[in-house]
Amino acid sequence: MQQLQSKTVQSIEGISIPTYRFASQQPEIGIVHLGPGAFFRGHQAWYTHKLMQQFGGDWAISCVSMRSAGVSQALNPQDGFYTLAELDKQTAYEVIGSIKEVLVAAQDYPQVFKRLTASTTKLVSMTITEKGYCLNLAGELDLQNPDIQQDLQGQQAVTAIGLLTAALAERKTLGLKPFTVLSCDNVTDNGKKLRQAIIQFAQQKDPALASWLDENLLSPCTMVDSITPATDDALRAQVAEQIKLADNWPIKRESFVQWVIEDTLPADAPQWQKVGATLTSDVQGFENAKLRLLNCPHSTMAYIGVLADLETVHDAMQQPALVEFISQLILQEVIPSFVAPKELDVQAYSQDILQRFRNPAIRHLLAQIAWDGSQKLPMRIIPIVSHNLANNLPVKHLSVALAAWCLFCRKRYMAQAELVDPLAQALFAIAKQCNDEPTHDAKLFLSLDSVFPQDLAENPVFVEAFTQGYKQLQPALQQGQFPWRALA
Repeated sequence: MQQLQSKTVQSIEGISIPTYRFASQQPEIGIVHLGPGAFFRGHQAWYTHKLMQQFGGDWAISCVSMRSAGVSQALNPQDGFYTLAELDKQTAYEVIGSIKEVLVAAQDYPQVFKRLTASTTKLVSMTITEKGYCLNLAGELDLQNPDIQQDLQGQQAVTAIGLLTAALAERKTLGLKPFTVLSCDNVTDNGKKLRQAIIQFAQQKDPALASWLDENLLSPCTMVDSITPATDDALRAQVAEQIKLADNWPIKRESFVQWVIEDTLPADAPQWQKVGATLTSDVQGFENAKLRLLNCPHSTMAYIGVLADLETVHDAMQQPALVEFISQLILQEVIPSFVAPKELDVQAYSQDILQRFRNPAIRHLLAQIAWDGSQKLPMRIIPIVSHNLANNLPVKHLSVALAAWCLFCRKRYMAQAELVDPLAQALFAIAKQCNDEPTHDAKLFLSLDSVFPQDLAENPVFVEAFTQGYKQLQPALQQGQFPWRALA
């Protein structure tokens, strides 16, 4: 079978291909992206592809892997082309052409540096994971990090922060303005933290550079969302069947996709808002909405679902009582708990989330979502409970969700199964003392002050609702049969 590449892509029938790659004037590289993983290729590269497909522009992407050559070995022989499979009841396919080249910083450093310092490069985006920013617990650049120390002394940067600062210093010398930096990682205040880290690094090397960057460097915050499962051989076979060509590394993702960008992009940045991205002055408001409207119901479904011996989110959405419970949780207790950004239609977003949960093509394991509850619940559910109690709003469904987590921990203990949680030892110690008397057991769990703040654990309205929820769900432990009526 022939390979997907420039000379074969036009032979594909019945599937959208990037026509801009065959225009008389091909797009120039205007974006450099660090960390070209699957999420980036299913998300930002797709938005950029849509933008050039519909509106043109010099926004072709030069991708840079800091160390790994895997993506370059897969995509360079394909001239950057790859297939995206959009998973829904029916899978939709399209060929993406926004990536022109993939470089590896460790072996192509001069070429990478040339791209970053070219006048045509307007923006550098990145998906390098939280670790890639080399931040300490305070969210500032960790100057003790060995790689950062090496970059402060060495010639060839090994970190993204070192590489970006070196390139920005060269642009200053050349009389060019800084490129815009755009973090697309799941880090709160990602743009602010990235900008601060670059300026902190520059301060160590050259205070004049640091003050130039402080005046001129744009680094909008962003929020991204879309589930991108790992590529497997089954996907490669499906894609080959569809396009009649071999694709080394196709990508699959759910049909839902969201990109929220702080509206501080310069005039000469890609206008992704034309193809569905949201520009806002309130990225944090969108993050808050995601925590409350997506993550809170997700965790709730996970703990109730595991108690009911269900396996996936899709399985859980086949249970009418659970779907109704989640819908009421969102409508009665979550939506009234916060003020949404003006650009967000809360009702439509909530419906989109339930639709995502129903997607049969995404196999999202409830047991995996249930991991690390002691870390997630203080972010996803506890703040909503505290807010609602303070404002005389209902907390019944939220209390049931928290009770389900406690019973989930007990269920793991009784089965002598692993509990994936940093507080597993403390939680199992509590589970060991439980005696099936709801008031007694509830008090034990509520004494865990790293999860339940003292004022919450002593609030009579919450304690009553939590204990009642615990009592109603407890038969799931004793009988191995979930009491669906308890959710009514």
